Amino acid sequence: QVQLVQSGGGLVQYGGSLRLSCAASGGGFNLHNMAWYRQTPGKQRELVAYITTGGSTNYADSVQGRFTISRDNAKNIVYLQMNNLKPEDTAIYLCHDFPTWGQGTQVSVSS
Repeated sequence: QVQLVQSGGGLVQYGGSLRLSCAASGGGFNLHNMAWYRQTPGKQRELVAYITTGGSTNYADSVQGRFTISRDNAKNIVYLQMNNLKPEDTAIYLCHDFPTWGQGTQVSVSS
């Protein structure tokens, strides 16, 4: 059974950068598409970025050009590099390997 353990996140000022990591265990990482979502109170969970087994990526319009998803299949880790952060990026970020979710990481951006 897949388990996802997240690290990274925290508080950063407007325009700053953070990197989130999501370490997978349970086998077959390189066979799974991976994704990052985010959630804020009262809103639906939003797909931020995903990466296929072949390395193709896709981003939400709101983060295109600022966020980069990547994966290290040797280490079974998926990353989310977030640059030029804005207050509206404040959310709990969750990595996802269907049907498993990471524990969530708070990202807060001050104006």
